[in-house]
Amino acid sequence: MNTIVIVLALAVVLLTLVAIAALVMVVRHTGGIPRPKGPSPEQLAAAEAEVNAELEQARRQADEIRGKAESDAGEIVKKSESLAESAALMRKEVEEESRAFKGEIKELRADLERRESRLVEREQRLDEEARRQSERARKLAETETELADRRVELDHVADNRRKILERVAGLTADQAKGELVKEIENQAKREAALIVREIESEARKEGEKRACKIVTLAVQRVATEQTAESVVSVLHLPGDDMKGRIIGREGRNIRAFESTTGVNLIIDDTPEAVLLSCFDPVRRETARLTLERLVLDGRIHPQRIEEAYERSKTEVRDLCVRAGEDALVELGITEMHPELITLLGQLRYRTSYGQNVLKHLIESAHIAGIMASELRLDRDLVKRCALLHDIGKALTHEVEGSHALIGAEIARRYGEHEDVVHAIEAHHNEVEVRTVEAVLTQAADSISGSRPGARRESLEAYVKRLERLEEIAQSYDGVDKVFAMQAGREIRVMVRPDSVDDIQAQVIARDVAKQVEEELTYPGQIRITVVRESRATEFAR
Repeated sequence: MNTIVIVLALAVVLLTLVAIAALVMVVRHTGGIPRPKGPSPEQLAAAEAEVNAELEQARRQADEIRGKAESDAGEIVKKSESLAESAALMRKEVEEESRAFKGEIKELRADLERRESRLVEREQRLDEEARRQSERARKLAETETELADRRVELDHVADNRRKILERVAGLTADQAKGELVKEIENQAKREAALIVREIESEARKEGEKRACKIVTLAVQRVATEQTAESVVSVLHLPGDDMKGRIIGREGRNIRAFESTTGVNLIIDDTPEAVLLSCFDPVRRETARLTLERLVLDGRIHPQRIEEAYERSKTEVRDLCVRAGEDALVELGITEMHPELITLLGQLRYRTSYGQNVLKHLIESAHIAGIMASELRLDRDLVKRCALLHDIGKALTHEVEGSHALIGAEIARRYGEHEDVVHAIEAHHNEVEVRTVEAVLTQAADSISGSRPGARRESLEAYVKRLERLEEIAQSYDGVDKVFAMQAGREIRVMVRPDSVDDIQAQVIARDVAKQVEEELTYPGQIRITVVRESRATEFAR
């Protein structure tokens, strides 16, 4: 309402100002205040008309100003009402926020009071705990002092007892300790042997049956011929006069033959036969075919020797490829690199301990495939691993290193599967075995190499191995006699019954087996039998 009154007062002031302005203008147009001489009637009429016009214009302006003032007053009233409503809402919100803030302050004050009370209680408990800890520390200090005194007394008593025991037993403390350690060690070995025996008896019930079944089935189903090849080849001649033609004038032909083939030609008193000697079977076979072709042709001279050698080398290479392909066909293996097939064929002319390497690989592949079928594994993959496990022997005379690692590198170079490469490099444990295929490859290799008649070794190495077996068994305490039997396949150890009991006999057998595994290399397995025999003898008179 105050605002409306102010607006109306302003409107009245504006109207007054407008009227004053109109009178001023009238006075200005009439030339000021009229003089005493009176105006003429025309002038008065004109002045009146002009004043009326000015008044009419001033009235219109006053009406416009009044209307505008009234509209502005209405807008101002509306704005003032909206501002009043906003102020009321804001006052209400402020009052509500004030009440909420006061409530929060009350809650915070109450929470602080609760926390203060809890802190006071905690301080009281900590003070009580500190008093108890200090009391406990004092008691512990007293106890430690008492224990130190008792420890000193016990040390004196122990020293006196040790001196008395040493004087009575006639042993020093170190000697008694050694006897005690030895007794505990023997007791631990006996207990370990008992535990091992129980575990082995339980594990072997099913394991031995299944393993023996798989291995026996594989060995029985694979029957290959036994081989015994040497490093010389014999070529029979149609007559002894051919020896002179082979030697040639002043040994020209035999020198040309040996320099071309790299094989030693031995011509002795053997009737109608010559010997070819070489460590490389492929080269020896090539030389044999060359000499055989020269003998059949009858023309022997250096140029003819070179021609026959080149033809024989091509023939041997073709025979190697054919031998490798025949091996793959026999085993049902396909998609192998041609270079690997050629290397396999070359193993036809190589031996290991008298065993033909290619036949050994084929036999191992058959055995591994049978075991893989029994174990429900990938039969083709396992056969491939076993077939290629000795592929490195084809290059051992050309590349330095183990044939297992050489073969793995060759297989990797020609795109073989990584499991095949791993089985090749791990079949002699030069790399840690990680797959079942590698384990089966090792087993098949051992079975093929250790079967009776498969391999042979030199007499000197054989005798040394038997002597070392007896030495290892004889080195243990309580052993009376040792006999290496069955061509080194079994060691029979006779122990003294008064020095070794049944448990100790089992421990000796296990220790001997472990030492033999660590020190010696041998095909197959060696059985260690410890015999403890008690005898009681009386005479009847």
